[in-house]
Amino acid sequence: MTGNVFDNEQRSTALQGVAVRNLTTKAVVVTDKDGHYAIPAKTGDLLTYALVGYQTDTIYLVNLFPKNTYLRMSVNNLNPVNITTTKISPFLDTKDPEATPARRVDYSKNRGGLRLGLGYGKWRRQQEKEQQLEEAADINEEISKNFNKEVIQKLVKYKEKDLDDYIGMYRPTVDQVKAEKPFNYTLYIATTFSEWQKLPPDARKLPPLPKLKGNN
Repeated sequence: MTGNVFDNEQRSTALQGVAVRNLTTKAVVVTDKDGHYAIPAKTGDLLTYALVGYQTDTIYLVNLFPKNTYLRMSVNNLNPVNITTTKISPFLDTKDPEATPARRVDYSKNRGGLRLGLGYGKWRRQQEKEQQLEEAADINEEISKNFNKEVIQKLVKYKEKDLDDYIGMYRPTVDQVKAEKPFNYTLYIATTFSEWQKLPPDARKLPPLPKLKGNN
């Protein structure tokens, strides 16, 4: 399946570096400078589009026609606080000679008190999500630098046209790279390329892209 990803507000602005993941097959690709991508998929698969600073979008494929996807920017809105007056106590710096250390009061739910999260949990989850997306984008960039046609051809000495099928079928996922740090790309390429060559000819091919309407 092919498509393009754009900014939802400025729809002529293509988004580069969007991680397009097929949740069904675990395949993942990254959009180029024109926002274009091509990913193995079939009807019924789920695709997600993720980019730091944008809301992640998920679509269910009812057909394999080329699609334009528009991502909305992620905005965190804070409630306004109006300060009307201030007052500074003249006794602010005065020390009480009879003062004793204050006893810490536990306001946890076990003591019947009220614990105010003030939205911290939601903010923390949002921060964690943004960090995960940023990490995924960095890893996808690393994968693109270490798993591309030039690197693979140099390693395995194979220059046939169907090398693109191998790259599309065996591109490492973010989870694979995260599970092994540092990720051994040389070993991975050598192992998976040998595995790919042992497949029957029909199994070594990516599914054909659908033809556009009106094309012969």
